[in-house]
Amino acid sequence: MRLGRKYYRLGGRRSKWLAVFGCLLFALLCAATLATPAQASSLFDIESLTQMKEVGALTLFFLLAAATLVSEDATCIAAGALAAQGRAGFALAAGGCLFGIFVGDLLLFLAGRALGRPALRFAPMKWLVRPTDVERSSEWFSRKGMSVILISRFLPGTRLPTYFAAGLLETSSLKFSLYFFLAAAAWTPLLVGISMTLGAQALDTSLLAGYGAWVKLLAGGALAFVTVKLLVRLSSFRGRRLLVSRLRRIARWEFWPPYIFYPPVVLYVALLALKYRSLTLFTCANPAIPGGGFVGESKIEILRALSSSEWSRERVAPAMRLGSQLRCDARMRDARSFMAEQSLGFPIVLKPDAGQRGEGVAVVRCEAELEDYLRREPHDTIIQEYVAGLEFGIFYYRLPNEERGQIFSVTEKRFPQVVGDGASTLEELILKDARAVPMACAYFERNASRLGDVPAAGEHVTLVEIGSHCRGAIFLDGARLKTDALEAAFNRLSKAFDGFYFGRYDIRTPSLEDFQRGENFKVIELNGVTSEATHIYDPANNLLKAYRVLFRQWRLAFQIGARNRARGVEPTTLGALLKMVWRNFVQSGEAALDVEAVRGNNICAPRI
Repeated sequence: MRLGRKYYRLGGRRSKWLAVFGCLLFALLCAATLATPAQASSLFDIESLTQMKEVGALTLFFLLAAATLVSEDATCIAAGALAAQGRAGFALAAGGCLFGIFVGDLLLFLAGRALGRPALRFAPMKWLVRPTDVERSSEWFSRKGMSVILISRFLPGTRLPTYFAAGLLETSSLKFSLYFFLAAAAWTPLLVGISMTLGAQALDTSLLAGYGAWVKLLAGGALAFVTVKLLVRLSSFRGRRLLVSRLRRIARWEFWPPYIFYPPVVLYVALLALKYRSLTLFTCANPAIPGGGFVGESKIEILRALSSSEWSRERVAPAMRLGSQLRCDARMRDARSFMAEQSLGFPIVLKPDAGQRGEGVAVVRCEAELEDYLRREPHDTIIQEYVAGLEFGIFYYRLPNEERGQIFSVTEKRFPQVVGDGASTLEELILKDARAVPMACAYFERNASRLGDVPAAGEHVTLVEIGSHCRGAIFLDGARLKTDALEAAFNRLSKAFDGFYFGRYDIRTPSLEDFQRGENFKVIELNGVTSEATHIYDPANNLLKAYRVLFRQWRLAFQIGARNRARGVEPTTLGALLKMVWRNFVQSGEAALDVEAVRGNNICAPRI
């Protein structure tokens, strides 16, 4: 179960004072590191205060110790830099850091004991965690404590929850204090020593000849930081595979973030705007949708317009909007009424009425998850029938005044699976899988509550249920699946939506045969002018092919827009379009809904 961001925030005054305290500590350390030897000696030379040199060393010792409470790694690297320059002995630098880290570890342990223990006695924790579970976990932690503490010290992101849990459970304070000290004693001298070695080399290197000592020390500190982080990452199987994940996401364009991938597309759209003498002509591609479906359009209004005839209504998954102006209990009543009216049971689909890229989409399996979602989501929400089966994306367009349109693209969507071997945990199976590892972090988030489970040999575990590439679904080019019957079905469906000419349907169907016959499918969503021909994300496609497809897609949007403009349709003004973009941006920020946590909480599962 992942806690939301608000649980990690400190109170206003305390957080401000902590920030001030941290800045002061780092300023003093930087002053000691960057100053000339004479200045540094005067900075920590307590002779001006008490005439006792020992007090200067003691001041540095406690300054380093206090700084570790703000950032352990940065303080250890700064301490190594001080030792490299001869302003502090290695024992003093490592000892100060070790003392601070040990105290910080004890504080985490005590926080678990003081805050976590009482929480187990009250709702909702007492409903989710039974006393026998605590006893069993405490017994396991006591047996494995030393190895767990040592591993967590070297494994990024695991120390805080591990040390907090050690305090929460029935564990020996004395025994775990010893574990904390041994783990810190193994880690701290290593980090300070690496920083000291690299810092000393930086002072002597010819590459930085002519630069001041402070530049060399900063370079050495940066090199030490990167080296330590890399060594820690390489020291574990999980770290190595996550490094592979990062490298593959960099190397494979299908995983690039939008700000890297889309600039050439934006430039091409700008050239089309110059050619057609309108920045927003593409909004005329779908006169029936506000802004042509550029951003923030209402999904429920599109589905209603698409259901204008009995034939088309049978091919659209039933859906209803739950208004944001209603209280949660009223939304729950409306949701129950909708499910009863449509004879639907769980699972059911929930998603924002205005959203994109699969954000906020959740498949919920019980009333508890339904209520949890509605309490979290502050905006209009769609409740929709969950349609099982195969999922496809159909990109369709029709030129105005022409009787028939065309299917521009077919995307076959697959939901990734891993196969159990009877020994590996789900997390390990994800990390071992060549296709899953680039999206490992997304799959971890989606399956947080079962990462430690060990699937049986031969058991297939589906990692995601949402047909969105950025959420982990696999997209393949389905051009081979296109048939005349399929195109005829989507021509009939699209013409029932007066004013729609260009966009992508997301559909589900029981079988491939039904799909190719254009039968027994249901539309779960229809997207407008900014939807993509998503077959480009097939791993077999290269970057140039992807850009060629997107450029052709935008040419069609402008051509359709130009024809509709000639028929009297007015483009959305630039000001109105920017307002839509801003409104969508603000709503996305306000929602901040981690719907994967709704499933991660596993609140439907029975306690065992």
